[in-house]
Amino acid sequence: MELFTKIDIPASSIRIDYTSRIAFFGSCFADNISAQFAARKFGVLANPFGTVYNPASIARQIRAIADGKVFGEKDVFQDARGLQDDSGKQDARWKQDARRPWHSWDAHSSLSGSTREECIEKLNNAATRTREFLQQADVVFITLGTAFVYYLKDASATTGNGDAHGRAVANCHRQDPALFERRMITVEEAAQALREIVHDLRKIRTDIRIVFTISPLRHMGDGAHNNTLSKATLQLAVNNVINKVTTVPSASSGTLPVSYFPSYEIVMDELRDYRFYADDMVHLSKTAEEYIFERMAESYCSEKTRADIAQVEKLMKMANHRIADPESPATHAFAEKILAQAGELEKKIPGLNLSEEKQKFRETALHVRG
Repeated sequence: MELFTKIDIPASSIRIDYTSRIAFFGSCFADNISAQFAARKFGVLANPFGTVYNPASIARQIRAIADGKVFGEKDVFQDARGLQDDSGKQDARWKQDARRPWHSWDAHSSLSGSTREECIEKLNNAATRTREFLQQADVVFITLGTAFVYYLKDASATTGNGDAHGRAVANCHRQDPALFERRMITVEEAAQALREIVHDLRKIRTDIRIVFTISPLRHMGDGAHNNTLSKATLQLAVNNVINKVTTVPSASSGTLPVSYFPSYEIVMDELRDYRFYADDMVHLSKTAEEYIFERMAESYCSEKTRADIAQVEKLMKMANHRIADPESPATHAFAEKILAQAGELEKKIPGLNLSEEKQKFRETALHVRG
């Protein structure tokens, strides 16, 4: 008797190990899964412009990186909350308050700044760092959360830049809702955004591997039915791109560069119980996130790499252990043990970098000696 539905994941030619560089773009599910890789000391870049949920905004971010865009004054705007009249235009207080933060429609508030210059600097630093990482990246995971997109109606009301009219925004920054039109994009619009993502990532590095996945986190603010329609739109768009992407097999790998990982299906069919959700019944529990990581490791990591992961997990569990008495001889011995094991693992596992842990326990050992 079968009491458990196991999702069949076709064998992948993608191989991830500790020499790999892995990038994640997309929804908060991308943050969660990338954190699973990072906790096991893989080389990871996650959402350098912050969390973004829809394919149109992800495409804008990656296009800016691929084109070598330099952000400037026209790419940022000053917060206008509470400073609009009924028509959406700024009232007289606008010019009297220079303390309001600056934002970008293409980035999360973590890249906002107290001044225009600070915001622009953050955007350009993120773009440079991301471009350099992607030029060496092996795999990029694109996690799609929703097919609902916010579009600016008339950006000149806030930014003075009418060129932004009708463009998708990654983050509304809690600005006046009257500035935006929100709608669910069509399958073709979503597929076009995904094709642009593939094109621009391959412009950065021709042999990069791209994995699309649909976030299993539900957007219940749209209602259950609209959430289903939104996820179905993303599924159809991904299927369209994988089936029709116009590329020849890579000379180095003999495989196409675009594939799909069934995160959504794993949660819906394998983890179909509310015990795998957080208290809000929308986000996933840590157990669910770790299970999805295990399924990804089964798909993308060799048996040897999975054995390496187990050893790193064991070390990290020790390294994250709370130290009760920092000055005791036992703490010194513990620090020396961690340092020795970390050094051995780095020699044994090519690409593994435990410099952060080693620095921490060197300082611990020196503190005890002192």
